[in-house]
Amino acid sequence: MGFYGFAWFDALTEVGKYVLTRQKQQGRYQRVRLLSQGSHCCDEIIQMGIYASNPCRHPMRLVSVLWGKTWYRYLTNVLDPTQLSAQQVCDLYRQRWRIEDAFLLTKRLLGLSYFWVGGSNGVQLQLYATWIFYAVLNDLCAEVAVALSHPLERISTEMVFRSLYFFNRARLRQPELELIPWLVQHQRSMGLVKAVRRCRCRTADRSLDIWADALT
Repeated sequence: MGFYGFAWFDALTEVGKYVLTRQKQQGRYQRVRLLSQGSHCCDEIIQMGIYASNPCRHPMRLVSVLWGKTWYRYLTNVLDPTQLSAQQVCDLYRQRWRIEDAFLLTKRLLGLSYFWVGGSNGVQLQLYATWIFYAVLNDLCAEVAVALSHPLERISTEMVFRSLYFFNRARLRQPELELIPWLVQHQRSMGLVKAVRRCRCRTADRSLDIWADALT
């Protein structure tokens, strides 16, 4: 919501950039075209700021989803539903907290909460090295997810990181070991796959109901 503004939306649209945010409750708009509508979802093209002195010059797309008893409304300048479906709009917005997860892991797990030196060059080296390693760790988690046929969000980044110590000890005894097959073999003892909580199961079931209704 901190990136909400008509001038901002127009500037991004004019340079071919995309935006995805929540629609403000008090936002006034006029429907231009209805793309799809169901009992739990509505996808439409709108014109914003109809009562404002400086309205939004470019049309926007509003995706509304009924989750439980509350309607959630998402705003984007991707107008083509074949390029970004209504379900993808909602799923993509749900990923906004991934950057907070990244900050948490790099600070707590990879030690970026503390700097080893005080000089600017040393600080930059530590920052670059930590984020490069974090990127490599994410690629490793993606390979593990593919090997185990699980979605990436089911793979614990922390446990993959901690398992590297045990793999290194095992490889000292058996130099022919390869990382991914070893992780797959020991995924249970290493706790690489997160358990599915009941609330996530209910969320997945509700999501299926919403988008099944939207497609019918």
